[in-house]
Amino acid sequence: MNQERVIAGLDIGSAKTTVVIAEAIGDFHRQTTIKILGVGQARTTGLRRGIVSDIEETTRSIRKAIEDAERMAGTKIESIYAGIAGEHVRAMTSTGIVAVNGDEISRSDVNRANEVARAQAIPQDRELLHAIPQEYSVDRNQGIRDPIGMIGTRLETEMYLVTIGSSPAMNLRKSVERAGYQVKELVLGPLASALAVLTEDEKELGVALVEMGAGTTDIAIFHEGKIRHLATINFGGSNVTSDIVQGIGVTQADAERLKERYGSAYEPLVSPDDMIELPSTVAQGERRVPREVLAHIIHQRLDEIFDLVHTEIERAGYANRLSGGVVVTGGAAAMEGIAALATDVFGTGVRIGIPAEHIAGLSDSVEAPRFATVAGLALYGANRVAIEGSSAGGRRRAISSTNVDRFAQRVKTWLQDFF
Repeated sequence: MNQERVIAGLDIGSAKTTVVIAEAIGDFHRQTTIKILGVGQARTTGLRRGIVSDIEETTRSIRKAIEDAERMAGTKIESIYAGIAGEHVRAMTSTGIVAVNGDEISRSDVNRANEVARAQAIPQDRELLHAIPQEYSVDRNQGIRDPIGMIGTRLETEMYLVTIGSSPAMNLRKSVERAGYQVKELVLGPLASALAVLTEDEKELGVALVEMGAGTTDIAIFHEGKIRHLATINFGGSNVTSDIVQGIGVTQADAERLKERYGSAYEPLVSPDDMIELPSTVAQGERRVPREVLAHIIHQRLDEIFDLVHTEIERAGYANRLSGGVVVTGGAAAMEGIAALATDVFGTGVRIGIPAEHIAGLSDSVEAPRFATVAGLALYGANRVAIEGSSAGGRRRAISSTNVDRFAQRVKTWLQDFF
């Protein structure tokens, strides 16, 4: 195992904190693969709707998950790529225009145009997370993907800027540091998930990634190979659990267990004869309810969430432009009948997103929708390692140079090709 190529991804969800330790295989010129070495999980108690609400509890969850993954991998880590998401995420499009120095557009011309587009005034309570070039125009000829080598006098870039709240970012970093580790980079959760579960063809044709967590549902729309729209809906799997608590009269823990063991997102799939034994209490004694009752509660809530997602896709103007369909992932996506219900609501092809491509080693330990983000974070980190390794000793040069930040920013821009 090459310790320099070991990376770790951390996904702090509202229900579970998950860590993947992997080794980057291959270089940036070929498709980088990750070899899964270890996976760790812990129950999250200090997070609410993607935002740290209790640093001590979040720190405890992070430490346990990382230590479990380290034990499984047989190696220690010092830094991690951490996912961040939630309602504080904002995105906007920015334009950068420059005059071309020579006849032919060079890499430095493209870099200048990108710098101009990135130099937007960001409010003090926010920080720039990703600056993603979407397309270029040369002398007003639009829709150009790579303008290098083209002839022109005016270069224009359209860039997608993703910003996050400074406070949620600082609290997340602080929680990781208190656990004894460093945050190498924050990455937007839905973009990491897209790396793990979407194909290039889907992103080209137009696809909506719907990531269903416990606290929120995140939406990322891709079209013509690039990210076009991001949104968060403040409902997720925990709302379903709360509905079961109210509807059947069981505890939160029992509702979660019933949902996982007997839940179905699509009522027509459940036989009317199926019965479920409920936990007995002193007041109520032994009880049984038709499984249809549980399915009805789950169906109603998830139908409402998908309706909100569909409305968001329509509002963004992509309702009839998703030839690649809809990919549902995240912890709540593992439930029976999710794809059938989503197909009903969206009226297009739906599949469940499971990390599988470019993953080796203990790959079966991440083959579930809930591992989409954390596997994507490891893939992101692996590509970062591969880029640094292929940039003619880039890592050594970056460390000894005073322009560390500029080097890091350049690497970050190269990585945007994945989004």
